[in-house]
Amino acid sequence: MIGIIMAGGKGTRLLPLTENKPKPLVNLVGKPVIEYVKDALVDVGADEIILTTGYKGEGLQKIVDLWNEKSKINFSVNQENTPMGTAGSVKLLDEILVNTFIVASGDSVLSSDLEALLKAHRLSNAKVTMALWEVDDPTQFGIVGLSTTQGGEIDSHLDEGYITKFFEKPTLDEAFSSVINAGLYIIEPEVMEHIPKETKFDFSKELFPYLLKLGMPMYGVKLDGVWFDVGTPEELIKAQNYLVKNSQILPFGLPEGKFVEQDSYLIGNSTSSSNLVRTVLSGNSVSGTESKIIDSIIMEGAKIGDNCSLVGTIIGENTVIGDNCELINCVIGNDVEIVAGTKVSGQRLSK
Repeated sequence: MIGIIMAGGKGTRLLPLTENKPKPLVNLVGKPVIEYVKDALVDVGADEIILTTGYKGEGLQKIVDLWNEKSKINFSVNQENTPMGTAGSVKLLDEILVNTFIVASGDSVLSSDLEALLKAHRLSNAKVTMALWEVDDPTQFGIVGLSTTQGGEIDSHLDEGYITKFFEKPTLDEAFSSVINAGLYIIEPEVMEHIPKETKFDFSKELFPYLLKLGMPMYGVKLDGVWFDVGTPEELIKAQNYLVKNSQILPFGLPEGKFVEQDSYLIGNSTSSSNLVRTVLSGNSVSGTESKIIDSIIMEGAKIGDNCSLVGTIIGENTVIGDNCELINCVIGNDVEIVAGTKVSGQRLSK
């Protein structure tokens, strides 16, 4: 089975972390976000995995080359010359998609039993089966209505069923469901006939509503396990904290390192003399004495000075934070130097 990972987005909400790399390559607890999705596809039996990409695709080619060195599975990159949208990027692979295939978003953290999703797809005789996730606030996502029968009444209590309605980013009053499109689909090849060639086209906004109008059976299944949309700094931190706190029940291990107090983790040879709370220090990073770092991500090679206060902040690779700095809800890019005594809130700073 072919697996396709959509990795073409710019990740503007994560700037400046994505100034020089695509969003799927942003690190989360010691490895690029895209690796979580890749591992899930390998586990479900994908024997060929293709990354569709546009923005900064050369970085994705490098990681694919590393994967090919370590695996018998064939990994490759399909580079878009112009942005084609989610469905449009997959349409470029039309000639090789002759059997059931799976498509996943490369900017989500995913670890779930996809075998159950594949089984439900086959039993339902659906042309598309969508992975779903339940959220507390559906207003920032595309919600999905399920029924026990194709075209039936929506039942908000179902964990799986036939998809009968979509709604993008509803208000709370408009929300008829709390389950959302998790950006992973099992698709039959005949669906590709309904994606126009050489046209920017989207799965959730254009293709799937059109398939419903045609009466094509579409099915949805709520995932178990782990799923995070890491499109914002807040969600990236939230995902990190969940992975560290729940490391004992995850189907994968964390990178080599050590736990420290209050759900924090030091990866590899990183060192800290600071008070850490729900924070991860990536390899070769250092935090100084009398500093307090809460709900933050410290990327590879970063250096935090003495007597600093960081809350809800992401520090990019090889960035240096001087002594006596206070950074609240900030995102600092790679290779930045923040002078001693800097006090800022809600800032995004790049080199």
